[in-house]
Amino acid sequence: MSYFRENIEKMAGYEPGFQPKDPEVVKLNTNENPYPASPEVLRAIKNITAEQLRRYPAPAADAFRDAAAEILGLSAENIICVNGGDELLNMAVRAFCDENHPLAYPVPTYSLYPVLAKMQNCPAIEIPFDNEFNLPAKLVSAEAVLTIVCNPNAPSGTVIPKEELAQLAEELKGKSVLLIDEAYVDFAEETCVELVKKYENVIILRSMSKGYSLAGLRFGFGIANESLIKGLNKVKDSYNADAIAIAAATAAIKDQGYFKKNIEKIKKERKRLTGQLTDLGFEVYPSRANFLFAKYTKQRAMDIYEKLKGKNIYVRYWAYPDIKDKLRITVGTAEQNDKLINALKEIISQAG
Repeated sequence: MSYFRENIEKMAGYEPGFQPKDPEVVKLNTNENPYPASPEVLRAIKNITAEQLRRYPAPAADAFRDAAAEILGLSAENIICVNGGDELLNMAVRAFCDENHPLAYPVPTYSLYPVLAKMQNCPAIEIPFDNEFNLPAKLVSAEAVLTIVCNPNAPSGTVIPKEELAQLAEELKGKSVLLIDEAYVDFAEETCVELVKKYENVIILRSMSKGYSLAGLRFGFGIANESLIKGLNKVKDSYNADAIAIAAATAAIKDQGYFKKNIEKIKKERKRLTGQLTDLGFEVYPSRANFLFAKYTKQRAMDIYEKLKGKNIYVRYWAYPDIKDKLRITVGTAEQNDKLINALKEIISQAG
């Protein structure tokens, strides 16, 4: 006897990347920032008082909204704070989609999207990318009420130009909300934030997990016009961001100098790692994220993944038909990346 709704009973839940218990492993499988958060974050956490913990936090996380609005050139009313970017995705699917109102997105992409659709029991319209991960034209004719585009895309790391997403927003206007998932945009050259000012149907998702080294904190935010923010607030948990997370995230986003230094270090290592993998014979997609999507034609990706795991080096592998020949590799520190490359050289030579 099952007490769950039929769609919940039949669905498979989202599978997070493996979290090894050994802190000494080379962990390049979940796109965490390899550098610590700003010292200002730790200072903010240490200054949390017992009184702050006794009371509920600010429902809208006003301190963070004010800080983010100033940095992004927006109004605080354009920002909604969430318990990790995944919560914003969940809220959007719940707010816009049901059995008669589909969700659409290009694939392959973030594997949480179809899980959220199944939870809401709404149709998921998946439009395939081409081999170069260009924006599929068929997204416009999908007749979905919510369209999600991950940009930079996961797992490919590729970017769709802002102008193309602006055109998509224009074509979807009056028919579909366009949610641009910018969880990895800190490592790219441009953002679509300004589209919020022009298009009333655009929502931008931003994360504090990647660029700001706060994956363990679970804090993100959405950017949209005031009307969409008001609607999303109707499905938001009453106190979804806790007092510690608000204080830490606010301190992190204010310390732009520290943030930008870490971003540049990761970009530099991304370029170096791309070159090293290419020299080993990997085909590497042009990434604007903090990870690389790579294919090696002389060995199965699953075999390389298992051999790396045997050396305590973790990368991400999926057995999905459209990407089972590829690995996603987080850009680590120079030392971590060197260990990865040395391990791959050994694996390749042994198979050769």
